[in-house]
Amino acid sequence: MKIHIKNGRLIDPKEGIDAVQDIFIAKGKIIAIGAAPNEFQPSRVIDAKSLIVCPGLVDLSVRLREPGLEYKATLESEMEAAVAGGVTSFACPPDTDPPLDEPGLVEMLKHRAKNLNQAHVYPIGALTQGLRGERLTEMAELNDAGCVVFGQPDGLLPNLRVLMQAMRYASTFGFSVWLRPQEISLTNDGVAHDGEVATRLGLPTVPVCAETIAISNIILLAKETGVRVHLCRISSAEGLTMVRAAKQQGLPMTCDVTINHLHLSDMDIGFFDSNCHLMPPLRGLSDRNALRNGLLDGTIDAICSDHAPVDEDAKLLPFGQSEIGATGVELLLPLTLKWGNEMSLPLLKVLAKITSDPSGILGIDAGDLSVGSAADICIFDPDYYWKVTASAILSQGKNTPFMGMELPGSVKYTLVNGHIVYERLTMR
Repeated sequence: MKIHIKNGRLIDPKEGIDAVQDIFIAKGKIIAIGAAPNEFQPSRVIDAKSLIVCPGLVDLSVRLREPGLEYKATLESEMEAAVAGGVTSFACPPDTDPPLDEPGLVEMLKHRAKNLNQAHVYPIGALTQGLRGERLTEMAELNDAGCVVFGQPDGLLPNLRVLMQAMRYASTFGFSVWLRPQEISLTNDGVAHDGEVATRLGLPTVPVCAETIAISNIILLAKETGVRVHLCRISSAEGLTMVRAAKQQGLPMTCDVTINHLHLSDMDIGFFDSNCHLMPPLRGLSDRNALRNGLLDGTIDAICSDHAPVDEDAKLLPFGQSEIGATGVELLLPLTLKWGNEMSLPLLKVLAKITSDPSGILGIDAGDLSVGSAADICIFDPDYYWKVTASAILSQGKNTPFMGMELPGSVKYTLVNGHIVYERLTMR
């Protein structure tokens, strides 16, 4: 299909472009920007006047809940939600049932996702068999099957020797290791930040030192093994300070923050709002402000949704017993724009955190609109405000702490490999 996108404000953070320019697409690729190629006859013209045309978003954490957890969400529902949010590429954590620790499971997931012809799925391979933290997986085989990086999503391995072996294995093959910095022994049954809100509500806590001790161990092991490390879901000011120091020392380390921790604090738990039961927990206001500023100075490399749809009944339980997680893939763009507006940042810098920067962390060819690249494109109205409601969210999971909030930015079109995979006929 040949497509002409005209009159749109083209923003490409990787190329540093912010200008009104036309885009011409053929055979799934961008073949020209600005002037039309000779004898170009489009089969579809998209008038993007007053709209932003940017690279398709790249999300570093989207749980599809398949295989094994289809009662929470399905591949079809979450892929549909992803493209509705302008997300064209995303990483899928390995904590499925069974976990993504065998090539066959990864190949099945990739095959099913490809058949849907929507967003690109990049599975994160399990670092250890069954995610039990005891025996390493065959990372080389998992990589051949389609895993781009390897991780342990639930926290730091209880046995640091095993973690060091995993890092050495990954370093040998040039793989990146993704870890959530949380010392499991300090977490126990904690559900909230160790602060006055948890004390008032009588909730068991997760102290900040659970994160900082884990970061310290990861930094020391990374120095020992030379592996590239990505820290998933930084949540505290102290943790951020440690990451900043490690980067200044030249350690090959990146990190991300969730849209939830960018906007919310433990105060938002209110009277036991289970939609705020997240892990890592929502921290104090000073932590939230530090995270927002950490994005500004480049210490935090990317923003992710940490999309985790859960069964509705699981969120109706008391706060401490409710299931962890919040849906977010459709809110990644609006909440990032909200952060940018509040910090008075140019769109070029804002969109970099959800396009070119995360694609660099994943090591994939995405997140830009250069000539010859795949036509993965998001077209949205930055000035259109819409209300987050259950009916407005396509994800099977309707659990979000932002329910009822008005947010800027509504996706009009999403293109993947030059095909329109999502088109909003009426604004939300």
